[in-house]
Amino acid sequence: MDALVEQFFNLDVMAQAWPTVWRGLLMTLLLCLAVIPLGLIGGLAVALAHTSPYPWLRWLTVVFVDFFRAIPPLVLLIFVKEGLPFAGIRLSPFTAVCVSFLLNNSAYYGEIYRAGIESLSKGQMEAARSTGLTRLQAMVYVILPQAIRNVLPDLLSNTIEVVKLTSLASVVAFHELLYSADMARSVTYNASPIVMAAAIYLLMLWPVVRLLSRLEHRLAG
Repeated sequence: MDALVEQFFNLDVMAQAWPTVWRGLLMTLLLCLAVIPLGLIGGLAVALAHTSPYPWLRWLTVVFVDFFRAIPPLVLLIFVKEGLPFAGIRLSPFTAVCVSFLLNNSAYYGEIYRAGIESLSKGQMEAARSTGLTRLQAMVYVILPQAIRNVLPDLLSNTIEVVKLTSLASVVAFHELLYSADMARSVTYNASPIVMAAAIYLLMLWPVVRLLSRLEHRLAG
């Protein structure tokens, strides 16, 4: 038991590793502030394209969504960071993560938005258009507010997954929380920094998970 505590819950090692882990946490928060809005905006653009009156645009949207939902995000990230340089495109780790997450998250958020839009009756759009609004105005002022409210738990749930997926950035040497904790582990030869990083993720996401649960129960009631 003492050996387990010494290897995984060593407070002295955690204190030693804290400055490194703290810097990684700040980079993780910065990454979240970038990739979550990008995914939400990109997903909204995908959903609007999917409801477009132009068949060719809807077809392209289906191809985009199917392709990027089928590609594992880790594979996509490695391709963007390590594959694009062969085409003369070199991206920083931060930019590579943002680009790959934009493509991946737009597909998932787009499907959530689309489900919300399709949950409304077609009469909503017709009624809005009859008041003199253009299709875009009707979508922005009438359809989207209701659609987003209907799928808010799904948007929040997907956002939680996005935050957890930011740990993949360690693969391209972006100094986020997991990468920094692993650096501290390699210096201290102790797994306690990894446990500390896991605890930080839990503290960040558990309140959001509880909020999501309450929101789901409220909407269900």
